[in-house]
Amino acid sequence: MTLKDLNIDSSWTLFLDRDGVINKKLEDDYVKHTTEFEFIDGTLNALRMLNPLFKTIVVVTNQQCIGKKIIFPQDLDLIHQNMMYEINYLKGRIDKIYHSPYLAIENHPTRKPSIGMALQAQQDFPHIDFNKSIMVGDSMSDMEFGRNAGMKTVYISPEAKVDARIDFNFKSLIYFAHSLTQL
Repeated sequence: MTLKDLNIDSSWTLFLDRDGVINKKLEDDYVKHTTEFEFIDGTLNALRMLNPLFKTIVVVTNQQCIGKKIIFPQDLDLIHQNMMYEINYLKGRIDKIYHSPYLAIENHPTRKPSIGMALQAQQDFPHIDFNKSIMVGDSMSDMEFGRNAGMKTVYISPEAKVDARIDFNFKSLIYFAHSLTQL
């Protein structure tokens, strides 16, 4: 299967993980402040390129740093406000950000790989059809989330990975965006 086979048009939805897809992931740490948030090279350009290709673009991110009491929800809101400002300023778009503040051990239905955040997005945007959605992430939990909801999956990593839960591999979001604009 290739991206072209999907017949992606402007009725599709793009689900994006945050850490490792949009911004640089901090090893064994969390982004706790706006000064620690750093876009991955090419991401802002990728979001500008993806803007006209999808009807809806949402971020779904596990943020157990809230559950661990490392940051407050207001801190995460500020990080996301700054992120959205930069994205919008450079003509990109994210329609909404969903986060799950729960600890992994809580097994909460909104925490990936469970599909609670996808269902929240579908409630907010009733036109979302998971069969016409793509989940882009950098972890197997993201791939399971996409699979569990019936989406196509895109794995972001410098090294391609072969796994039944992965439909497509790309080195970064900008590589994915370039491949879509060349269809």
